[in-house]
Amino acid sequence: MGEPSRGNRHLKRERQKVHLTQEQNAEKLTKLAATMYEAGELTRRTSVSPRQFRRWESAAPPWPHPDHRKLLERFYGRPIHELGFIPPGDVLASMLTVREPVPVPPAVRTEDETYDPVNRRKLFTRGAALGMTAAGAGLPWLSPTAAAEPGDNELRVSHDDVEELRSATHDLDVIDQRFGSDRLWRGARNQLMWLHHLIDNGTYTDPVGQELQTIAGQLTTSLGWFCYDADRQAEARVYFSEALNTAMLNGDDALATRTLSNMARQSVDLGKAREAIRFARIAQAHATEWSAPPRVGALLAIREAQGHARLGDEISAVSAIKRAWKHFEHGTSQRDPDWTAFLNEAELTCLEGMCRLDFGQHRQSVKILDRSTQLQDIDHSRNLGMCLARLAYAALQGRDLDHSVHAVDESLRLIEGGMTSTRNMKQLTLVRNGLTLHQEHRPAREMAERLTEYTA
Repeated sequence: MGEPSRGNRHLKRERQKVHLTQEQNAEKLTKLAATMYEAGELTRRTSVSPRQFRRWESAAPPWPHPDHRKLLERFYGRPIHELGFIPPGDVLASMLTVREPVPVPPAVRTEDETYDPVNRRKLFTRGAALGMTAAGAGLPWLSPTAAAEPGDNELRVSHDDVEELRSATHDLDVIDQRFGSDRLWRGARNQLMWLHHLIDNGTYTDPVGQELQTIAGQLTTSLGWFCYDADRQAEARVYFSEALNTAMLNGDDALATRTLSNMARQSVDLGKAREAIRFARIAQAHATEWSAPPRVGALLAIREAQGHARLGDEISAVSAIKRAWKHFEHGTSQRDPDWTAFLNEAELTCLEGMCRLDFGQHRQSVKILDRSTQLQDIDHSRNLGMCLARLAYAALQGRDLDHSVHAVDESLRLIEGGMTSTRNMKQLTLVRNGLTLHQEHRPAREMAERLTEYTA
């Protein structure tokens, strides 16, 4: 098999150090994956085909699925970014201008699978058209998936296709954390439509079918979250309900846990505090069923705390906050699911500050929220923007107008940098309404006028 002359030179160089062909490399990675799965280091059984490895060595390699990232880092003993891979959040600007499906390698036969790249592209284009009609732009995260033999209309879904779909779903979550969901939910909805088309009309093995159902469930709850962030609350509840139904039908306690956590957060914003507490506690019961790691426990505890805080039950809220930090202090683990990655120290601090704000403890909430903004990183810009908006509101309530104006200014910098979140803008609207009451304070008056340009 010929070697590529150009592409991901980092990965190619590492492979050549151990004198392996692409096929040998894929085989050894698959064996290591089995060992790591048995040791509990990977979340699912996974494999690497020669075709998948060739994509990693291509000029524009896809960002590997989290299990594949762990696998590659273990095999080569180097961080993933040193192997020539770039996280999707760092290339969003270029992604949004893509109009062509990602090129695929020449036809490859692996065991009993044969793929024709020409027909593959035709089928992808047909599927992606579902999305582009509604989105009005190229959607590069729609994976070029499902192949057919020449003259055959059958959609054949392989393990490689599953990995591409899984990675695409993960990429959407990463983009949400960096840029918010106002311009994301439509693309995610169309990706889900295509995924269901594959499930309903594709040809695949039982294991592949199970993986497709799992990915569909994860994408559905992600879509619910995207709609929530874009303030499309009715649609968000529909997708959350659909994801929860999928979890129950498939016995997927991890999906149920994640979805109920999302539902709890939304319920707080909808003024349904008791419902939020109930969702968080049911999620905790599901988490027990799959022996969820501490980071999941931290997330569910702070979700419950937010419900208690909105009810004004300070004793119960503080108890839940303490439990959240106790779980958090156990640190991360190899078993942490992707959907808890956003819960870093900055975010947990912010969520505690929001609870204090609900108690009316304005000075304490300003102190906590201010600390959160100093801790957050650029990969979580949406959460930073939300924290700054909450900080601005807390400072306003405490009549610290200069602090409020400064926090708004920092939040608007993120918006001008591409971060979009209707949920965030609604919070800033509350701040604007408050600042307009202080016409005698020039910075407050000018910021209110500036905010009007964004929120009108």
